[in-house]
Amino acid sequence: MTLTVEVAGLGLRYGATTALRDIGFRLTGPGICGVLGRNGSGKTSLLSVLAAFRRPSEGTVLLDGEPVFENPRNTRRICLIREAGDTVESGDRVGGALDLAAELRQDWDQEYAEELLAKFRIGPKQRLSELSRGRRSALGVVLGLASRAPLTIFDETYLGMDAPARMTFYDELLADHIAHPRTFLLASHLIDEMAPLLERVLLLDNGRLAVFEEAEDLRSRGVSVTGDEDAVAQIVAGLEVIGERRLGRTRQAVVYGELDADRRAAAEVAGVEVGPLSLQELIVHLTGAEERA
Repeated sequence: MTLTVEVAGLGLRYGATTALRDIGFRLTGPGICGVLGRNGSGKTSLLSVLAAFRRPSEGTVLLDGEPVFENPRNTRRICLIREAGDTVESGDRVGGALDLAAELRQDWDQEYAEELLAKFRIGPKQRLSELSRGRRSALGVVLGLASRAPLTIFDETYLGMDAPARMTFYDELLADHIAHPRTFLLASHLIDEMAPLLERVLLLDNGRLAVFEEAEDLRSRGVSVTGDEDAVAQIVAGLEVIGERRLGRTRQAVVYGELDADRRAAAEVAGVEVGPLSLQELIVHLTGAEERA
């Protein structure tokens, strides 16, 4: 499903607190976009506005050229999942939550929802109050994926889920996206864990848009250089080293920027390994200017 999300001059305030400042981007789907940033950066605020849960204080949010706020034609095409506890009342049974989703979501896939319940070991007759936090989060995953909404948003959905459940979520999201392409927005603090899924990255820092670009282009901004400490020191001399690790005489330097041909040739001669930069390390660097100063 191809759609276009256009955001221009977006701002959001809660009383005297400004959560979002002059946000602007254009996202054309299908694709999987990570919405990243530190705590308090504005991720949840942005996703709430995109899903029409909040009215922006200024600016516009358009889905295929039409506003999303108070526009039923567009809100039915958007599914925002946070935690399952925010999705249905705690007294409802799991089956009732699926029935409600089927009424609200025009592209709902009941058969797929039941398959996902089985994979996450959730019984349709269970009450929400009987589910652990991890299972409630997994139910949120079921509701989001089975919605087949053209714009599906997961905001920290993994909370409480153990590693196997999170891996099931990632596998199902990728497989379903391949089978039924649409636009996914994923907010997460587990950046390296989710990084292989991401095609594009939207990075917020203190309520402002810091980065919006293809994930591969972002990763190419830095490299890791690993080998004998003396050889590594020569290769990275004069470059911006944003982190390092040591084990005996082995040093790994994390560099923000590219290595030119001469430095790469020197690394090959010295037996020094040059590899891609971790997306998480790069995000920490890009959002940590105040701490470094």
